[in-house]
Amino acid sequence: MPRRTSVALNVVERGAGTPVLALHGWTPDHRLMLGCLEPVFATRPGYRRLYPDLPAMGATPAPPSIASSDDLLDAVLDFVDDSLGDQPFLLVGQSYGGYLARALVRSRPEQVLGLALVCPAGTALEPADRRVPERQVLRPDPELLASVDARTAEEFADMAVVQTPETLRRFREEVLAGLDAADTESMARIRQRWTLSEDPEGGAPFPRPTLILTGRQDHATGYLEQFDLLPHYPRASFAVLDVAGHNLQIEQPALFGALLGEWLDRVAAEA
Repeated sequence: MPRRTSVALNVVERGAGTPVLALHGWTPDHRLMLGCLEPVFATRPGYRRLYPDLPAMGATPAPPSIASSDDLLDAVLDFVDDSLGDQPFLLVGQSYGGYLARALVRSRPEQVLGLALVCPAGTALEPADRRVPERQVLRPDPELLASVDARTAEEFADMAVVQTPETLRRFREEVLAGLDAADTESMARIRQRWTLSEDPEGGAPFPRPTLILTGRQDHATGYLEQFDLLPHYPRASFAVLDVAGHNLQIEQPALFGALLGEWLDRVAAEA
C-alpha cells in the first residue's frame, strides 16, 4: 500500500506475541505509555508492545507536510501498515492519543481486537468546550514541591491530584521527559487543524471489548464527555476513579493495572 506520509515513527518495542499498539497524548512521548503499561505486562507474556512517538513528539520529526491531526493519523496508519500489515492488534490510547485511537478503530474496525482509552479526549476535543471539574489537589505535599526546581514544581503541581515522592518520580520520568523533547513549533502548526476531518464515532459502533478509564478530578479532559461515548462502544467498561487526575495511571496504579488486566482477559477470551 502506498505511504500516506514521509514520516517514520520512532518506536520502542518490547516482547513478542499479539501486538499491542500504545498511543501517548499531546506533548509527552512514548515513555508515558511504556511506564504505565510495562508493569501490567510484566506477568503477562505473549504480547508484542509497540510504543511509538507521534510526529513532533519524542524522537519523531514533523516536517512541514505534517500540519493537522489528519496527518498524524495518516502517520499512525503508515506505521500500522509497515509494522503490522493486516495482523490483528490491541490498541491503547491516552488523552489525545485516545482521540487518534478511536479514529484508528473507525479506519480498521476488523483489525483492532480491543480498545482501551486512558483519560481520553471525549466528544469535545477543544479544552474550551469540555465540561471538566475544578482543579483539586487531594493529597498535597508543599514540602515536596519546595524541594524541586521551579519548572518541575509548576508542571507537576498543574496536573497532580496526588503529590508524593513516587508520583513525582514517575511524572519526571514518564511525562516531563517527553515535554522536554517536544517540537513545540511543529505542534503549534498542527494545533491549528486539531480536529479530525471525520468524526471517530461517525461509523458503525465498535463491538469488541473496550475500556474507558477517567479521573474524577481530571481537570484536563474530565469524565462527562467520555460517558457520552458509551453508545458507540457497546462492549465498554467505563470507570471514573476517585483520587485521580489526568495522570490516573500514576496516581491509581493498582486500579489501573487491575482494570487493564481485566480488559486484556476479555480480549483474550474472544480472540
